[in-house]
Amino acid sequence: MKNSHFKHLLELTLATCFISTSGVLGKYIDMPTEVLVWWRSALAFIILFAYCRYKKIDLKLHSKKDRLPFILSAIFMGAHWVSYFYALKLSNVALGMLSLYTFPVIIALLEPLFIKIKFDPIHIVLGILVLLGIYILAPDFNLENSNVKGVFLGLLSAVFYALRILILKQHVAKYNGTTLMVYQLLILTLLLAPFLFFKDTSSIKTEYPYVLILALLTTAIGHTLFIKKLQYFSVSTASIISSTQPVFGIILAYIFLNEIPTFNTYIGGSLIIATVIIESVRSKKKKTD
Repeated sequence: MKNSHFKHLLELTLATCFISTSGVLGKYIDMPTEVLVWWRSALAFIILFAYCRYKKIDLKLHSKKDRLPFILSAIFMGAHWVSYFYALKLSNVALGMLSLYTFPVIIALLEPLFIKIKFDPIHIVLGILVLLGIYILAPDFNLENSNVKGVFLGLLSAVFYALRILILKQHVAKYNGTTLMVYQLLILTLLLAPFLFFKDTSSIKTEYPYVLILALLTTAIGHTLFIKKLQYFSVSTASIISSTQPVFGIILAYIFLNEIPTFNTYIGGSLIIATVIIESVRSKKKKTD
């Protein structure tokens, strides 16, 4: 049981690391946001669909009642990606990612409304610790520059992300995680297709290597693995653990974009990691009790 829990925890952390590459890629890729998200969705769909056929993963819907949740989760995923990439473009990787990762607090508050579980006050405490870490990490900015818009869009993206995860949590037991992601990507690809007719798409000729990494590593592998791990953890636990994504993202931004972290970055990042360790220990005890 202990080895199994550690394995799931390690895979969830790995998924978190892969997903964190979205910050650097979203900031770096020079392409209209909606077009970038379309390419991300379309390529990831092709990759995962081929994988499902190879592994003979069942893609059939078990019930017609599942159609609406799948559509809603896809819409929220698309809204999350679009608003998040706009936040990155308006600010920087650190600020964009940190404002997004208020979502554990949002999930902790909303989860009892979606799933029949008892509200756990400790998640509020842990969520506040994450927010404190984010507050310490966030650089100073005045109300007249684009950073404010980036923060607000990051917070909006957090709400969309939380709603998507809460909807999916109710279906991870019935469907393979890859199946859930395939449906979401297909729906999102169709929804964003009209943007290809009035947005500039020519930059794909030079940006395709980075778009492919975004589709394969960040989306097809990272998000699918994260969804699969939801069946082994509560949403609140998984989301708080995944709050290490800004830390990974800031490190990647330093390496590839030369965005140099400040002293506050180390202090706030340490607080977030400490919160993750606390929640990891708590979730492990719940599994072994």
